[in-house]
Amino acid sequence: MPVVIAVPPHLDDGTPFPTRFWLTCPLAVRRISRREATGGVRAAEARIDSDPDVAERHTAATMRYAEAREALIEVGSTGPRPSGGVGGTRAGVKCLHAHYADHAAGNDNPTGEWVAPHVEPLDCTNACVVEAEGATIANPAWNEPRR
Repeated sequence: MPVVIAVPPHLDDGTPFPTRFWLTCPLAVRRISRREATGGVRAAEARIDSDPDVAERHTAATMRYAEAREALIEVGSTGPRPSGGVGGTRAGVKCLHAHYADHAAGNDNPTGEWVAPHVEPLDCTNACVVEAEGATIANPAWNEPRR
């Protein structure tokens, strides 16, 4: 199972979807959720505010994310468009999951890079999903590896 999937800028019903990369790994989701619950978003924003290099990289990541998503929209499309940068945010950090997903997709994202040591290694001994009766389902035997 991939850690992230690329998501089109519109859902099947035409609804704009600003999140370009979606985190699919349950282990990463859990670990990032813990980081968010302990003030991770505030800490990431403080890091951006206090370090000019990180701020410059964050701005570049936000612009790159929005431009790449916009480039996927069909020329001449007149419907509503997704907006904002990583995860649809207009400024700052809204969601560490979205930043890590962008980083895990191979992009330069200083917040995702900062989150990575709190998440990795993704060292599951049991697969998080399995095939059962022709469908992919959550593996009931999956459990979070302890560090």
